[in-house]
Amino acid sequence: MAAVFLVTLYEYSPLFYIAVVFTCFVVTTGLVLGWFGWDVPVILRNSEETQFSTRVFKKQMRQVKNPFGLEITNPSSASITTGLTLTTDCLEDSHLTCYWGCSVQKLYEALQKHVYCFRISTPQALEDALYSEYLYQEQYFIKKDSKEEIYCQLPKDTKIEDFGAVPRSRYPLVALLTLADEDDREIYDIISMVSVIHIPDKTYKLPCRILYQYLLLAQGQFHDLKQLFMSANNNTTPSSHPSPEEKNTDRSLLERAGLSESEVEPWEENSKDCVVCQNGAVNWVLLPCRHTCLCDGCVRYFQQCPMCRQFVQESFALCSQKEQDKDKLKSP
Repeated sequence: MAAVFLVTLYEYSPLFYIAVVFTCFVVTTGLVLGWFGWDVPVILRNSEETQFSTRVFKKQMRQVKNPFGLEITNPSSASITTGLTLTTDCLEDSHLTCYWGCSVQKLYEALQKHVYCFRISTPQALEDALYSEYLYQEQYFIKKDSKEEIYCQLPKDTKIEDFGAVPRSRYPLVALLTLADEDDREIYDIISMVSVIHIPDKTYKLPCRILYQYLLLAQGQFHDLKQLFMSANNNTTPSSHPSPEEKNTDRSLLERAGLSESEVEPWEENSKDCVVCQNGAVNWVLLPCRHTCLCDGCVRYFQQCPMCRQFVQESFALCSQKEQDKDKLKSP
C-alpha cells in the first residue's frame, strides 16, 4: 500500500521532487559544515578572494654583524698571469690568506669539517682542513677600517697559464678572511669568510668575479652569502652597457660552465620605491628569487614576485617598523 502511495506521489505530485531536493541539500550542507566548519573551502571561493587571502610565510631572520668585507678592484684587468687587486674593508684587524689553485673537493670537505670537527677561525685551521691541496699561498695583515688594496699574483716561476677545461678540479683563487685578535672572535658570531674567486685565463675567459662567499659562524654553521636584487638608483651611463657581442660571449661561457644567466645580476635602472605603488620604500625580500622590490603595504597582496613572476615561498623584512620610524626622525 505504501509502495503504491509513493508511486502515485512520484507520478502526480511536484512536492515529491521538492522534498527530495531539499533533503539532499540539507544533508550536503550538513556534511560540508561538519567537515570544514564555517571556513568555506578554497575551491568554492572567488579567485580574487583567494589571491588576496592566501598568506606568504614570513621567514624569521636573525641580525648579525659581518666584520669582513672583500671586493675585486678593476675586475676587467685581472688575469692569471697579471694577477688581481682585492679591496678589503674589515671592522677589526684581520688576516687575508689567498690560496691559488685550491682543490674544489678539499674546500667543501673543509667547510663540512667546520660543522662537524673543528672551527675554521685561523688560516692554519683551513690549511689543515685542505691538506695543503693548493698550489701557492700568500698572506697579508689587514688593519681595521683601512680599506686597503692588496695586489695578489702567482709567482712567475709556477708557469701556470690556466687551470684546464671546464669542469675544473681547482678554483683559481680562494680568499680567507679571519680575525687577527683572538679576543675579537668572542665578540662576533661570524669568525671567518671564505670567498671563491674566478680569474680569467687562456682556456676560460669569463670575466673576473666572486663566485661564492661563505660566512663561517662560531657555533659551527656556515652560510652562503647571497646577493639581493634590490631596486636602487643607478647612474650607469649607456656607454657602460655590454655590447651584444660581449653578451653572446658571456652567455656561451656560462653555458659551458654549467651556470645560467639568472645567477648573474642583470643591469637594472630603477629607484628605491616600491615597484607596485611607486610610493612606499622597498623593504621586503622575496624568496627564492631574492628580488627586493615591495613595500610593507604591497607585500601582503602578492603570491608571485612582480619582477620575475616566480611563486613566493618565503619573505623577510630588511628593517623593522621601529627602525623605519627612527630613520624618518633622523631625516630632515
